Amino acid sequence: MLQVKGKPKVNKINKKNKTNIFIKKNISGWLIMIPAIILFIFFVWEPLIENIRLSFYSARGITTVDFVGLQNYRDVFKDPAFIPAIKNTIAYTIWSLVLGFLVPIVMAILINEMVYAKGLFRIGTYFPNVVPGLATVMMWGFIFRPGETGILNIMLHQFGVEPQVWLNDPKLTIPLIVITMTWRSAGATALIYLACLQGINHELYEAAIIDGASIWNRIVHVTIPNMKNLGRTLLILQVVAVFQVLYEPMVMKNGGPNNASISIMELVYNLAFGKFDFPKAAAISVMMSIFLITVTVIYNKFVKAEDM
Repeated sequence: MLQVKGKPKVNKINKKNKTNIFIKKNISGWLIMIPAIILFIFFVWEPLIENIRLSFYSARGITTVDFVGLQNYRDVFKDPAFIPAIKNTIAYTIWSLVLGFLVPIVMAILINEMVYAKGLFRIGTYFPNVVPGLATVMMWGFIFRPGETGILNIMLHQFGVEPQVWLNDPKLTIPLIVITMTWRSAGATALIYLACLQGINHELYEAAIIDGASIWNRIVHVTIPNMKNLGRTLLILQVVAVFQVLYEPMVMKNGGPNNASISIMELVYNLAFGKFDFPKAAAISVMMSIFLITVTVIYNKFVKAEDM
């Protein structure tokens, strides 16, 4: 009986010792994380919660006045620029997947297959990412400028091609803006893919070469399967990032011509800092956040189901 009664005390002592050991091992990590957690709460969660609250109120500037429920959400759908902004943002996403998603993969594969000057090409691909975003947009704005003063039109004039309107053409505005976005960001993404490629076991390539596989077959059967998981992650991250495109259409065409390039985030900016209608801007932000969270959850479930 004495032995039976003594067991719980031993267990409690062991648990207490384990807890003390756990605290001692992890206390330094938690102390390092505390400043970052505080900053994250202050700069991310607090504005997020305040933004949700603001979307249910009327306001004078940023000062809330009356609780209006879902009225701001209803008014958003009546805004003449809301539907074009939705359509354009979807178009940005589709074009970015056609251009911006494939280009870094191709760049990474080409650099990985090179024998000489790999370092030079790595630096060259990343260089556009060093250029400030606003400078990049202004530079491409000069390139695509319509008329005889546009850099691209000057180059085409040497081959007898008449000046084109480029960004003034509603059908070309979004693809050209996506080209600008791709030029700036593709290099950094390509280096991420390149790091993944260099982690692939070289014995797989050697076995493929011994079996007589061509470069194309090695890419299809060795390279791409090993990039699959990274590609899935970067795909959803790119969709989320492109849905928040702002300064490219705003600086290059200010959402024009005739709302042909306005994005959701540009509409939010115009409502908040153009019309000072912060509650409607907050309502659009909340709807966009819910949409992106839903898309991410569905995508992750789809990916997990595919792996099973």
